Amino acid sequence: MCSLDLQVRVAVRPTALRGSYKPLRVHPDLEVQATLHWIYTPIELMNHTEQTFTALGGQFVTPVDTLTEKLRAVKAIVFDWDGVFNDGVKTGSGSSSFSEVDSMGTNLLRFGFWLHHRDQLPVVAIITGVINELADALVRREHFHACYSQAKHKVDVLKHLLDQYGLQPHEVAFFFDDALDLSVAEVAGVRVMVRRRANPLLTDYVVRNGLVDYLTGSESGQWAVREGCEMLLGLLGQFDTVMNERLRYKPVYDRYYAQRQAVEPSYWTVGPDGPVQK
Repeated sequence: MCSLDLQVRVAVRPTALRGSYKPLRVHPDLEVQATLHWIYTPIELMNHTEQTFTALGGQFVTPVDTLTEKLRAVKAIVFDWDGVFNDGVKTGSGSSSFSEVDSMGTNLLRFGFWLHHRDQLPVVAIITGVINELADALVRREHFHACYSQAKHKVDVLKHLLDQYGLQPHEVAFFFDDALDLSVAEVAGVRVMVRRRANPLLTDYVVRNGLVDYLTGSESGQWAVREGCEMLLGLLGQFDTVMNERLRYKPVYDRYYAQRQAVEPSYWTVGPDGPVQK
C-alpha cells in the first residue's frame, strides 16, 4: 500500500479541528494522511494575542485594534538598554549584559517587519544614557543600524536617527523602562514599557499620561524584550510566518539574513553639541 501526506490549511477555529487528524482512504491502495492547520482571521488573531499576553501579566493600555493599526506603520525599532535588556545592575567596569533570548526576539521582530514591508529592513537602534561595551557588541553582532551612548535628552537623539533615514516619530516602536526615556515615549508611534514592581508611581504616571501602549508582564531582566517582540509579531500577523520561514531558512529567511548582515552599524557619543560619530 502507498501513502501520501497532505498539508491542509483551513480557516476555521482551532476547536473545530479536534479529532480530525485521521487517515483518509481514497483508494484501496492509497492512504492519505491529512494534517490540518488552522488559520486565524485578523480579529481572532488580535484576540488570541491579547488573551495570550494578558494571561502572562501584560497590560494593553491601548486597545489592541488601535495598537495593531499603529504597528502597521512602524519602520524603526528603538531600544533603551539598562533596565530593558537587563535588570540595570552594573559590573565593576560599568557594563551591563543582555540575554540571547532577547537577542533572538529582536531578530524575529526585524524579520517580521521585513516581511510586512516586503523586503525592507526596519531601522534598529539602541539609545542609552551611558557608554556600554556590551550594547556596542550586540549592535555589532546583530547588525543594528546605530548605537547612541550618553544620551541625556533622548528625543533629540531620536530626531538625529530619524533624519538620517527619512522617517517620522510615529513610525517608531520604542522599548523603554524609566524616566529618561519619556521624551521619546511621548512621540513614538508604538511604546512598550518594561515592567518593574519597584516603581509603581512611575508606571502609574506613564499610563495616566498616555505614554505607553503595552506594559510587559515580564519584569526588567526577565526577558521582557522577547515578550514585547513576540507580542508585536502576533498583532502584526507575522508570528507563524516568521517561524515557518525561519524553520525552512531558505530562500526567504536567507535573503533577509543577507540584507541584515550587510548593515554597517554606526556608533555615536552624545555631547553638548549633539551626537558625534565614534
